Amino acid sequence: MAALQLTVITPERTVLRQVETGAVVLPVVDGSMGILPRHAPMVAALRIGVLKYRTASGRYEPVAVAGGFAEVTGQKVTVLAEAAEQADEIDVLRAKAARERAEARLRQRGADIDEARARAALQRALVRLRVAEEAGVRRGE
Repeated sequence: MAALQLTVITPERTVLRQVETGAVVLPVVDGSMGILPRHAPMVAALRIGVLKYRTASGRYEPVAVAGGFAEVTGQKVTVLAEAAEQADEIDVLRAKAARERAEARLRQRGADIDEARARAALQRALVRLRVAEEAGVRRGE
């Protein structure tokens, strides 16, 4: 059976290195995109969202990504993300605190509030919580 090699890299570290998978679902800017073996070569812009990849057991593992780009070439998917975390790396309490801070900033509606930045922070926190929930992570609680 053909397989893909998935690599996820951030400026700070390599989150996944050549993980063999049968499918990848990318959070692209206009929705989600499924990648299977022998996919046509492409580059796609990513949004803040959940990347999923299928394990050998058929289960999909979630990874929180905060924007970036994905390159598909041959049997390789390389993700260059601004930030990325696997479910077991997420501190749920910290993600909840980040969500609460972002929501509080959005409620302020003052002239000194950078609304786009607060919305992005809220999105990142919600994605991190979703990834942790999907994987059943309770770390930090």
